[in-house]
Amino acid sequence: MEEEKIDRGHTGLRNVFRLLGPLVALTGLILIVVGMVSFFSAFGGMEPPRHFWCVFAGMPILFVGLLLCKLGYMGRVARYVAGEIAPVGKDTINYMAEGTKDSIKTVASAIGEGLRGTAEGTQETKVRCHKCNNLVEEGAKFCSDCGQQVG
Repeated sequence: MEEEKIDRGHTGLRNVFRLLGPLVALTGLILIVVGMVSFFSAFGGMEPPRHFWCVFAGMPILFVGLLLCKLGYMGRVARYVAGEIAPVGKDTINYMAEGTKDSIKTVASAIGEGLRGTAEGTQETKVRCHKCNNLVEEGAKFCSDCGQQVG
């Protein structure tokens, strides 16, 4: 069976995002700066700001440009984050495994002892109460928990 590969046809689109993203973001940023300069320069004179509308046009354009940049560089950022997180995750797993090794040995030996005890017949046989599901000695006539007749 042939291994399924990622569609590499998106490389051209990714390059378009990497080119257009910064250009569109820079255009939006320039519009915001023009609008803010117009706004604050109006305080010196008596006329209203003429290009303050550029702020409102520049904000969504800046947003779209940043979104295009994000799409263009998403893979590179994801690979960087994975490279930073994977060693920490590996160290954490190894630390947890080392810290619980003795506990796991203790539990495994207790299970082994319990199984050996049952196989050798050293433990008494128990039955379940039909009413409360409590374990009762096989020869008992009544449940020690709820008093229901057993057997």
